[in-house]
Amino acid sequence: MAVTVKAVLGKEKYYTEVTAGENQLITDEPVDKGGQNKGFNPFEILATSLASCTAATLKMYIDRKEWNVEKINVEVELENFPLTKLCVFKRNISFEGTNLDEEQMKRLHLIADACPVHKILTHDIEIQTKFS
Repeated sequence: MAVTVKAVLGKEKYYTEVTAGENQLITDEPVDKGGQNKGFNPFEILATSLASCTAATLKMYIDRKEWNVEKINVEVELENFPLTKLCVFKRNISFEGTNLDEEQMKRLHLIADACPVHKILTHDIEIQTKFS
């Protein structure tokens, strides 16, 4: 599956309009980095990708199994260590309005790790850049 996202940054420092198909969002940098904090910063967008994909993947599985779960909470903390080239994602998942047993929780852990964004982030990544 290929997706195309376009980011446009004009004269307003770091304020970037990002478009994917018919959807649009704003990214910016925090004030302490020279931005105006009008939108998610790029690291927040990266963590958002993992959190939202995890939640959707779990929801699809839970619905298929017809388990009663009122709410899925996924919190992702991203810590970047540029000097060591290490990036750590800490993902915390909880469920509300349910009594899942130990076996169900083990299965949901496997399903969370099968989310497509998780797979991308834990496999080889290649970035090809072209200037036009």
